[in-house]
Formats: sequence, C-alpha cells, structure tokens
Amino acid sequence: MSKDASPPPDIDVILARLPYARFLGVRAEAHGDELTLVMPFKPPLIGNPSLPALHGGAVGAFMELTAFAQLSVAARLTRLPKTIDITIDYLRSGKPVDAFARARMVRVGRRIANVHVEAWQNERAAPIAALHGNFLVTEER
Repeated sequence: MSKDASPPPDIDVILARLPYARFLGVRAEAHGDELTLVMPFKPPLIGNPSLPALHGGAVGAFMELTAFAQLSVAARLTRLPKTIDITIDYLRSGKPVDAFARARMVRVGRRIANVHVEAWQNERAAPIAALHGNFLVTEER
C-alpha cells in the first residue's frame, strides 16, 4: 500500500457491495502498509441514548467488516469470506465520535483464516472492543 491515506481500489469495491457497510458509512484508509477502517459517527448508531453510547451491534458489524476487508485484500480473495464464528469482547462504551478498526491476520490457511480485530476511538491503546474470528476463505466452485 502507498504511504498516503488512499486505500487499495479493491477495498472500495468490497465495501460498496455490502449494504451494512454502506449503512454504517464505513470507509477505508491506508497508512503505509496498514489498512484502517473508519466508521464515522452518526446519531442512528446510538444504542443507549442515556449515556450516549454506540450500539454494540454496530460496533460488532464494523469489526466484522474490517476482518472481511483485510482478508479480502491480503489473501487476494475473489469472493467475500464467510463467517464461521466470532467472539466479541466489549471493553468500554463507544462514545458518539468516529471509530477506527484494524485487523491482524493470525493465520490464513487454505480453507480457514483466523483474524483478530481491535476497534478504538480517541486512542488506539484504549480499544472499545476486540473481535476474534474464524472465516471460511476457500473459493466456491
């Protein structure tokens, strides 16, 4: 990836194909060799208006989209991976501000990929949630 904030062209195509990514307004940024997805804050993402806090489903979907995007680019997939299972740790309330996420591929085999994603807001060292997931990455025939 380039040194600027332009994501690989494939990422924009991947995100445009996913209705939930469009609903969340997710966009990708590339910084060096790291891909970061951004979920801009908007009021419909509030789950608890008394705090206010982001809805856990929006945060979870955002992290799953981050895993899809990273896997699709790194493993050069022509089809989106399929979720086998995911575990999400909600670490703190998401505030009504933009959220960021990065995925780290723990292992990518011929059929299964293991991915770890962290989402944060103001400080990367203080994540709001973490996802650990297994994804099917084989091509359908």
